[in-house]
Amino acid sequence: MGRQHWKKIWVGSAGNMVEWFDWFVYASFATYFAGAFFPSGNPTAQMMNTAGIFAVGFFMRPVGGWLLGRVGDRKGRKAALTLTVTLMSASAILIAVAPTYGVAGYGGALVLLVARLLQGLSVGGEYAASATYLTEASDPGRRGFASSFQYVSMTAGQIVGLGLQIVLQRTMSDAALHSYGWRIPFVVGALGAAVIFYLRRNMLETEVYEEDTSHSEERGTLRALGRHKREAFLVVALTMGGTVAYYTYTTYLTKYLSNSAGLSKQTATLVSFTALIVFACLQPLAGALSDRIGRRPLLITFAVGSTFLTVPIMTLLQHADGYWPALGLALLALVVVTGYTSINACVKAELFPTGVRALGVALPYAIANALFGGTAEYVALWFKKGGIESGFYWYVAGCAAVSLVVYVTMRETKDLDLTRVRAGEDSTLTPAS
Repeated sequence: MGRQHWKKIWVGSAGNMVEWFDWFVYASFATYFAGAFFPSGNPTAQMMNTAGIFAVGFFMRPVGGWLLGRVGDRKGRKAALTLTVTLMSASAILIAVAPTYGVAGYGGALVLLVARLLQGLSVGGEYAASATYLTEASDPGRRGFASSFQYVSMTAGQIVGLGLQIVLQRTMSDAALHSYGWRIPFVVGALGAAVIFYLRRNMLETEVYEEDTSHSEERGTLRALGRHKREAFLVVALTMGGTVAYYTYTTYLTKYLSNSAGLSKQTATLVSFTALIVFACLQPLAGALSDRIGRRPLLITFAVGSTFLTVPIMTLLQHADGYWPALGLALLALVVVTGYTSINACVKAELFPTGVRALGVALPYAIANALFGGTAEYVALWFKKGGIESGFYWYVAGCAAVSLVVYVTMRETKDLDLTRVRAGEDSTLTPAS
């Protein structure tokens, strides 16, 4: 890759990291602020209320996907990426200053809800804008490698959040963390977003977008997307299993190890932190492998592994009695999930022509995340509250099985020429020349 390509990937990834730091830090610090916004009582009920607001953010993602996907296709990837980080900064500030239940009653929960709605709008557009940007900015033969940095940066955001949590856990008392310490990461996130806003204002647009002049009057419209119903359905279906598994072993893992396995919060956080570092390092390796052997083999490997290994892995995790057993099982799960995360960005972007690529990735992906990813934690807690926690394991495995059918039947996309795919063509059938 040339220097300009690396510069585009760096700026896109750095911004993505801050976006997802702000998004995930809500989940990783929820155990500390869940009691701040709701009446005291059942800790599981408090966590379910907090998880419910977390899920609401996902239901705003289709709106953000449509709005910011349209901006990305009509005004450029740069414009969409700049707008997403602005919204995320505003939401982080709101959470940082939100009043507690003791001060404002449910007014604090309302502020929290508004902030999550803004985050949902932001991330709904961020995923597609960054997936499209990273895919278009890379050399044709290295799109899998380049786009894998989306999940490197997403995971890096979570690693930074967990790292900050570990530091705060070791420098502040538990009472202080529950009282005010949980606000610190949201202040950090807002400051980081301000820095990324400056970087994105000066970023370079992709050549693929600048050179495309076809159907300009319909760029980013639902009418244009309507010509690619099959591809849109593919995005929803291939996302289903991957997003449930990803959120199970990332955002939910720390809570699961703490609430179900009985590990201390500090040990559970350290397990997640270590596992995610390894997971981030695996992404470029798997992305580069897909550039050689194709996207479908990795997707199929993920789906088979997730379908048959989820139940035993989650069952053994529930009985993990220390750091090392929990870490080993978490790493096994994340190695399986890498088959999806490392390449899903480029697979989706490769399905659509330039004029509707951002919207084509954003809207169906956001819908799938709202239905499956955003609700994964809430579904897990619902099963736990009902006394049948193992039902969630089967739910995750079932979602992966549905996606497996799609992976087996879909076309290979690694050799598609992004500059030759036009509206109205079946992009899954158009090979690069």
